[in-house]
Amino acid sequence: MTGVTLDRVVKRYGETQVIHGVDLAIEDGEFCVFVGPSGCGKSTLLRMVAGLEETSDGTIRIGSRDVTRLDPAERGVAMVFQTYALYPHMTVAENMSFGLRMNGQPKADIQRKVAEASRILKLDEYLDRKPKALSGGQRQRVAIGRAIVRGPEVFLFDEPLSNLDAELRVEMRVEISRLRNEIGATMIYVTHDQVEAMTLADKIVVLRAGRIEQVGAPLDLYRDPDNRFVAGFIGSPAMNFMAARAAAGGAEIPALKNTVPTPAALPPAGTALVVGLRPEHIGIVAGDTHTVELTEALGGVSYAYLTSDTGERLIIEERGDTRSSAGTRVGLTFDPSRAYFFDAATEQRPR
Repeated sequence: MTGVTLDRVVKRYGETQVIHGVDLAIEDGEFCVFVGPSGCGKSTLLRMVAGLEETSDGTIRIGSRDVTRLDPAERGVAMVFQTYALYPHMTVAENMSFGLRMNGQPKADIQRKVAEASRILKLDEYLDRKPKALSGGQRQRVAIGRAIVRGPEVFLFDEPLSNLDAELRVEMRVEISRLRNEIGATMIYVTHDQVEAMTLADKIVVLRAGRIEQVGAPLDLYRDPDNRFVAGFIGSPAMNFMAARAAAGGAEIPALKNTVPTPAALPPAGTALVVGLRPEHIGIVAGDTHTVELTEALGGVSYAYLTSDTGERLIIEERGDTRSSAGTRVGLTFDPSRAYFFDAATEQRPR
């Protein structure tokens, strides 16, 4: 197996540039997830690695090879798409072996590779079935098996779970994690679902408008985001944001009607800030600064939706036997060390 390196990679469609000089190193055996909102360029970037989109400028390397201008078949990659793209008239075994048969590989080698992929994906009992007799999750496993039998250097996944229902998505996340651990391949995975990114990745690449906002391990991005965009995108429910202003020794937060101590790295007093707080880091107390609009009780946890007197909306996580109720007036409390402060103009965290 081998890693992938992108060096100042650019993609243009005519006069429109959609990928802006991306630099990225994915290590051998690493599970790297591209995540971001629709239109951020994550699928385009993946397709450039696969060779399905031409690279306008820059260099793509797989291992030590420059593959920037190579055809997809010469790159040593296998791609699993959002749609299963299985042949309906073929059995599972025939679907998985199709590419090998077209390449004229020996029958014994094909049988061995299909048997190994079937073992890994637990498809032995389905090998003689056709796709119509399979569930969505089983069909996606067949599509992954078709990639495994090729023995690629790099696996590429383009939102492979988006067509599955919630329960199957959880099941397939486990399957993909198990697959990665068993075969140890380098994998690049595209999703708009940050929960998938957090649970699967060794490394997350957060993209916005064709640029990388931040790269890091899932918990590193969660605990130490570089800017407001990453802070709001990583975490579910999303981080809450409130307007604030730098003051001597702290930050004035109108929504809380008080001033809280802040890091010494804040800009000069008077600078407009945004303070971010995750739902699990805020507590509801007796007070009169916010109105509870709605409470979602999910069993062991509830989410209270609040509106401040300044019009800002917040989500608060509640645990325990006592939960807030709609229509009540409450106050908030939090540990200032859990707060994130961003420059309102640049959206970057003062460091």
